[in-house]
Amino acid sequence: MTEAEDIWRADPDTLQDVILDRPAVEARLDECPPLECVWILSLLGRHAEAVKEGHQLLARSPDRFKPLLVLAHAYQRQYRWAEAGALQEQALRLAFTRTREALVRHHIGRRLFDEARYRDAAAEFEWASDLYRTAGRARLAKASRRAAMRSRQVDQHGRSSWP
Repeated sequence: MTEAEDIWRADPDTLQDVILDRPAVEARLDECPPLECVWILSLLGRHAEAVKEGHQLLARSPDRFKPLLVLAHAYQRQYRWAEAGALQEQALRLAFTRTREALVRHHIGRRLFDEARYRDAAAEFEWASDLYRTAGRARLAKASRRAAMRSRQVDQHGRSSWP
């Protein structure tokens, strides 16, 4: 297990990233690259800082792909679906490989899940899983498949299994 997995994880029920060790996550801000900084700020709930840093990163990055996704994540954590979706669509247009397209599809699936659009989320997760599988990324394909199953489960049974 890596250090990052010890301090945060994706909740299997909500598909949200959750902090396990807040001081350790905060300590990473001092030494992490700008891309990770934006993600950590949004994870910590420091939304205005995350969006500001995300826009600055996007403006100075020659490859906009990952900055678009991390900024979309910052908007998504604020329930700003339209902004997140627009950035994810821009990233999708820059995804020139199966793996990058799969990454975007997985991010779109997480946004749709957050929006309670579970059937649409399941379709995106399945698409991501297929792309990861054909690219030889079995672990990521499995994670997307699990997210698709969770989306279908919530769609069929509502939120009754959520806390």
